[in-house]
Amino acid sequence: MRSRISYKLMGAVGLSAAVVTSVAAYLILNSYSRLAIADAEAFAQQISETVKSSTRYDMLLNQRESIHQIISTIGRQEGIDKVRIFNKEGEIILSTDSSDIGHLVDMNAEACYACHAADRPLENLSIRERTRIFETNGSGRMLGIINPIYNEESCWSAACHSHGQEQTVLGVLDITVPLSAADRQQRESGMVLMLLMVAAVITISLIIWLLVKQLVLKPVALLSEATESLAAGEMEHRVPVNSDDEIGRLAASFNEMTGRLSEAQRQLYRQDKLASVGRLAAGVAHEINNPLTGVLTYASFLQAKATDQPELKEDLDVIVRETKRCRDIVKGLLDFSRQSVPEKRHVHLSEIVYRAGSIVRNQFSLHRIRLLLDLQEDLPAVHADANQIQQVLVNLLVNAADAMGKEGGTVTIEARAAPSGTLDSEAVQIVVRDTGKGIDPADVSRIWEPFFSTKGQQGNGLGLAIVWGIIETHHGRIEVESEKGVGTTFTVTLPVAGDQPSSPLIREGA
Repeated sequence: MRSRISYKLMGAVGLSAAVVTSVAAYLILNSYSRLAIADAEAFAQQISETVKSSTRYDMLLNQRESIHQIISTIGRQEGIDKVRIFNKEGEIILSTDSSDIGHLVDMNAEACYACHAADRPLENLSIRERTRIFETNGSGRMLGIINPIYNEESCWSAACHSHGQEQTVLGVLDITVPLSAADRQQRESGMVLMLLMVAAVITISLIIWLLVKQLVLKPVALLSEATESLAAGEMEHRVPVNSDDEIGRLAASFNEMTGRLSEAQRQLYRQDKLASVGRLAAGVAHEINNPLTGVLTYASFLQAKATDQPELKEDLDVIVRETKRCRDIVKGLLDFSRQSVPEKRHVHLSEIVYRAGSIVRNQFSLHRIRLLLDLQEDLPAVHADANQIQQVLVNLLVNAADAMGKEGGTVTIEARAAPSGTLDSEAVQIVVRDTGKGIDPADVSRIWEPFFSTKGQQGNGLGLAIVWGIIETHHGRIEVESEKGVGTTFTVTLPVAGDQPSSPLIREGA
């Protein structure tokens, strides 16, 4: 089973959430435990002060039975385990548990060491230093707090007491309270926190998983599917762009890359096709050129001798006319098969446009076609073969004239700077726009193929194939937009020369 990023992310988020919530639960429980102990200390201290206040008068009169009755009554209250009084030597003299009376207490166990070990009087100790927590068999944890019984003036001055004035502490009152309720509540709170922690981890993991599935996994799955389709040769496959984040920009970049690959594939296909057709055309042209010349020669000779035979002369006229047409096709094949290497130099497109316009101007006038020029000033020079670019323009202008027919129309030539990003470098464009009949949408993608023509018997279908080859050798691009019944627009894009001439070029044929 393939490892999925969603499982990894859920595991990482779940582990992080578990660690964070565990630390938070520990801190909360620890804080709760301290608060519970502080409450128990305050309760025990309050009980201790209550016992001291309640027994003070009886202690002055040394009424042990009354004192025992009071501590027994208080000791039976809920939340109190034992109330004991022991003297300075550690002997228990009074207790709610009668079995403790007369026994000596362990100074270390009863928190007396805080005073005895440091030789400090009890009244200087804080409540925390007078408090101890210990375990008992079967009763759980206990909290005990000691409270000193001081030798007051009313005590050492009474005739019934034998304590001297120099004795500061007469004894110690010890209160023991159980911590079982606090421990039980802490355990319950711990279970609740644990359940909440597990629920939080599961909830956070599910939310993260749903978000990742919606925002990451689905777009990535679409990209993966598109990549597989691209690898299978489906160049037209596109990924829907549903957001403007990194995934959306990645999808847009993928679509742009696919479009460029598709265009590059079409160009390679055209180049291979043109090369193959060119080789075939060269062979066929050379094979049929000689016999075709012979046919034309003998037909012309017979045509000259048949002046007195009208029917024969008419047949020979057809043979000569069609033979010349075949000769023109062969010449086109030869031109197509041996496209020369361009002799590039720095030229301005305006110069080339003026020269091409002057060549077709008379033909346009005869067909009632208006030629408009819209040339941007100060266009940078291009590194190109002026004759070949002129051949491209003338071919496009002738095609525009054929598309408008006898009705006439308008042909517009524009020369302008290309929008940024059109080519990999700075570029200029020549736009040839006509108001002719347009191209059928089904034929737009085929017009660059050799021998495909929309003119019927009037064309051989090699003109645009030659145009496309010339633009390719100049590292440019040619595009077409056409609407049936409205017109056609050809856009030629050429890269700007890297090193511009220091002085402007002279326009010829203006």
